Amino acid sequence: MNKKGTELSLILLTIAIFSYMPLFAADQPLAGEGAAIEYFSGEPDTFAQGVKLFTDREFKVAHCPEWLAGKKFLRNSINTEMFNIAKDGVLTLITPTISTSKISASQANYLEQKGFERINQPAEFQLFGKAEWDIARIYQKQVKAGEHFSIPKFVVVVGFSSAAKIEPKPWDQNSGEKLYNGIVLPKDWPPRTIDPSDTEPMPVPYLGYPPAVIPIDIGRQLLVDDFLVQQTTLQRVFHKPQKYSGNPILKPETELELHGDNNAAAVPKSGGLWWDPAEQIFKLWYEAGWIHTICYATSKDGLNWERPALDVKPGTNQALPLDLTPDSWSVVPDWDAKDPQQRYKMYMHPPGSGGAICMTSADGIHWVNRVTATPSGDRSTMFYNPFRKKWVYSLRSSYRGRSRHYWESDDFLKGAEWASDEPVVWAASDNKDLSDPETKQTPQLYNLDAVAYESIMLGMYEIHHGPPNDVCMKQGLPKITELNFAYSRDGFHWDRPDRTIDIPAERKDLWDRGYVQSLGNICCIQGDRLWIYYTGFQGDASRTNNNWMKNGMYDRGATGVAFLRRDGFASMDSTDHPGTLLTRPLIFTGSQFFVNAAAAGGTLQVEIQDLKGNPIPPYTTDNCRAITTDSTLEHVSWKGAENLDALKGKELRFKFTLTKASLYAFWVSRDLSGRSDGYVAGGGPGYTGMTDTVGKAALEAAAKVRDIR
Repeated sequence: MNKKGTELSLILLTIAIFSYMPLFAADQPLAGEGAAIEYFSGEPDTFAQGVKLFTDREFKVAHCPEWLAGKKFLRNSINTEMFNIAKDGVLTLITPTISTSKISASQANYLEQKGFERINQPAEFQLFGKAEWDIARIYQKQVKAGEHFSIPKFVVVVGFSSAAKIEPKPWDQNSGEKLYNGIVLPKDWPPRTIDPSDTEPMPVPYLGYPPAVIPIDIGRQLLVDDFLVQQTTLQRVFHKPQKYSGNPILKPETELELHGDNNAAAVPKSGGLWWDPAEQIFKLWYEAGWIHTICYATSKDGLNWERPALDVKPGTNQALPLDLTPDSWSVVPDWDAKDPQQRYKMYMHPPGSGGAICMTSADGIHWVNRVTATPSGDRSTMFYNPFRKKWVYSLRSSYRGRSRHYWESDDFLKGAEWASDEPVVWAASDNKDLSDPETKQTPQLYNLDAVAYESIMLGMYEIHHGPPNDVCMKQGLPKITELNFAYSRDGFHWDRPDRTIDIPAERKDLWDRGYVQSLGNICCIQGDRLWIYYTGFQGDASRTNNNWMKNGMYDRGATGVAFLRRDGFASMDSTDHPGTLLTRPLIFTGSQFFVNAAAAGGTLQVEIQDLKGNPIPPYTTDNCRAITTDSTLEHVSWKGAENLDALKGKELRFKFTLTKASLYAFWVSRDLSGRSDGYVAGGGPGYTGMTDTVGKAALEAAAKVRDIR
């Protein structure tokens, strides 16, 4: 080697050595009193040899440095530490060393970047166990009151002066952002109040503290929960989508999709399927070949798909730059984008543990503005919350098996970078998720997609039932994941009142045997039905090799669709005897009243009351023209009143009386078209954008599509 080569090698070696050295090091602990902390979960105890370190592990302190013995420490989950600084002082943290590549949970680099100083007393010690990767380091820093720490894994907090558990304030004391539906958020948002060790269902605080008056100007008002319901004698019934008998509607056929001797797939994963009002077509982004590339297809009717020849890879319909490989990804249109080059947005996580790629596009085919996002777990995705105009990253984490952390931003590209402690604990499976009788595995949350639908955020929990990946590989068959609807009125807290699976894996030798996944748009609308597209895998039991790209567990992936009545997630039902539903106090600015109801063979009538329970003439039950039909868009009228103009801006209640009927939704429209001005998820024929501004015209447009089909 020549002299220049030797010098370069020495420089690179020096850089490599110093990249693993702390920025600061001290032989003595910092002087001063320990900081006071407020913690979300865990339990304070005394640090000493033999003491249990974590709430969810049996690890015990193997060696206790003398100067730490007898100090207070916070026993918490090994997977997360969340706490606030209540009083200035010294904060002492212990984390595994990074001197060996076997340490994947060390937070040493993170602590040094945050200005923590390594304390070399001792330089390293055996925190627990006997293995080299159980060796730890000590860090300290003078911290200030008001600082927050959310460390994703493996930090022990020691030496604080006092600790108090944080009790969330009652929801009715919130003083933050006020939403379209009257909900007021906490000032500190997103909330850092989810306890990762708590297996109870996620609390949904706005159901316990609904607004005193609920505005209903945006969207059809769904009855999936009691947010709108003051009292009722009706029964809430949940309904299931029905799979299309002609499935799959897209399967591997092209060279890209068949992927040579690797696994074949034509699957959107969370990619997205959206109606383009300008071009009057459905647009679909899907993965062609398992972890291979992304392709683009179009359809006029949602069933028959064309693969246009594009110029990205001439002669194919590839719509991903040639230098990228997708693993988990989402494509979402931005109808409000001021920059034409940002009309479509993609978040794409490549294979491995590196950072995801965020890109934008004018046509969903040619991608620009490439930004590398902060590294996250595979199967991470993103969606848009138009109610709050936030781009939300649904980040895979592992605080209770597979789970989710949450990160939001006003700007898609600028928001792609976050500090490791900024995303908050969000969603996971819980003790109400039904254990699978076949796999006998504890359910986990594999993915969470969401979209704005009418007046709510509609979510889809992808529940993982196993078997573990190594078992699936030995069988050459897909893991079992299935889909369950979730509902949110603040975009963060999810209510899942019905835990029975909505779109199941068939578990037999069919195209959707397992690995059933949702799309980012969740559903599209065609007339009086929701079209819910999903991914499924058949697998190939003859392919049981150890190559992930060729093993049958990820082979023969395709796309199908299931159908559900418009707004048909849940209905409030009556029997042969009349039943009633009285709403909470509501307020509106519209003029015409509509319902989605099944009343053929029965009746539905509506009365409008003041807040004292007095009927407001002429909007009485006796004057209401009874609904006796089955319709997803039915006008309600009263004798002596052409509209609701006299009630605009007034606080009132609606009382529904049903006999042998079902009520799915109600809303006050601006006009007789029945437009809801709510969000339409992936859209559909007749809709002109992301909201319903057309009402009945969408039913007519869907009928024309059925005619050409």
